[in-house]
Amino acid sequence: MRRSEALQGVRMVRFQSVLSRYQTDQVGQGEAAEMLGVSERTFRRWCRRFEEEGEAGLLDRRLGRPSPKRMSPDDEAEIERLYRTRYRGFTARHFHEHLVRDHLHRWSYTRVKLLLQSKSLLEKAPRRGAHRRKRPRRPLPGMMLHQDGSPHEWLIGRDPLDLIVTMDDATNEIYSMILIEEEGTTSSFLGLLETFGARGLPLSLYTDRGSHYFFTPEAGGKVDRTRLTQVGRALARLGVEHIPAYSPEARGRSERMFRTLQDRLPKELALAGIRTMDAANAWLRETYIPAHNARFSVKPELEGDAFVPADGIDLAEVLCVEEERIVGNDNCVSFGNRKIQIPESPLRPHFVKVTVRVRRYPNGGMAIFHGPRCLGRYDAAGVPIGGGGNDGQAGKHTGPSRRKPGVALGAIKDASRRGAATSPGARSSLTAPTRDARSDGRSAPGNGPVSLTRKCRSETPLLRRTKRERADT
Repeated sequence: MRRSEALQGVRMVRFQSVLSRYQTDQVGQGEAAEMLGVSERTFRRWCRRFEEEGEAGLLDRRLGRPSPKRMSPDDEAEIERLYRTRYRGFTARHFHEHLVRDHLHRWSYTRVKLLLQSKSLLEKAPRRGAHRRKRPRRPLPGMMLHQDGSPHEWLIGRDPLDLIVTMDDATNEIYSMILIEEEGTTSSFLGLLETFGARGLPLSLYTDRGSHYFFTPEAGGKVDRTRLTQVGRALARLGVEHIPAYSPEARGRSERMFRTLQDRLPKELALAGIRTMDAANAWLRETYIPAHNARFSVKPELEGDAFVPADGIDLAEVLCVEEERIVGNDNCVSFGNRKIQIPESPLRPHFVKVTVRVRRYPNGGMAIFHGPRCLGRYDAAGVPIGGGGNDGQAGKHTGPSRRKPGVALGAIKDASRRGAATSPGARSSLTAPTRDARSDGRSAPGNGPVSLTRKCRSETPLLRRTKRERADT
């Protein structure tokens, strides 16, 4: 029995009970109408019909008639055809949005859903469990961001990819959405760089306890705040609080977002004819994110936002992998199974045994820093870019050797074995200036008769007389 028919039987029993009390003057006409929940005019009309036709006069005359708002058979066939041929697997809500937007249908969501369920194209949703109190949203955008990844077959027919989403807790607005082969430090930096560069620095970031976010000594235990990962180091340097989640329910807002994306996004990518990851990322950034935010974002509790401008901060130099290395004897740095040659620098002849910092950026490029000075930039293969550091200065020495050009090391060794020549010019010194031949072979510099610092005796009058006396004798 249909519900409307059952309610009609109940209404008839109640009317007969009230009518008997009205006929015995126990209640008035107004009171009887109030007890039935109708107007006095309707009560009088029911009484007249009951007297003329009996119980048949109380039947609802709308029953059995087609509703003027009923969907026409042509519309039913068109909706069924569209769902079977183009939108197979869409949820009722998702399918109804496309019907209204792309096919200009005027039917309500409930009518479309009931039609699909009657045609066995959709199953009824299971009964929900007990209600759990949700964590209140932050009142301002920028007070808390969520970042998480979800592996799924986002591109139909391809291997599963990871989708990295950065969203706001206050508004559900998505700031960044990136498809990548595997979630990790690089994907996290890409999402944060895109978000911080466009909006500014938030107060906090809420993530799971993945190994690229936190170091957890024991599985399922608390994170070690003293041992920072690369992401933790970058956030600490920017002053952004990093909050770990200890259960999926704690990240319920992010989990529900991914449930929506896993249902909608693969179908939307297939409709757009996108098959590659690069094309998907460009389409997500330019088309899907604005449409998704317009559909699912909510208004914040308060006006304004809590983002802090990142003026004066080079985010690319912070949101990257940074590790210390000691320069080897060949003036090279070992990093990532590569030998990176430090170019010439005006700072010093070489950097052997010096501790430097190597940075690897999310795009694959690398750079070597000594203090605040960049010594060189390289591509992903370790090949120098631009021939030096970002300061535009090139040094003159690349290694520990400072030997002057034109002097053979072997000739110097041979001369040292044979000994120095006694004749002037036989052997030139590598460091001292050339001596005058009038120095009479003295080794001390400046020990000549015309030198201002001579060490030989001057010829005095007494000395000249003594010489004459010797000559006379």
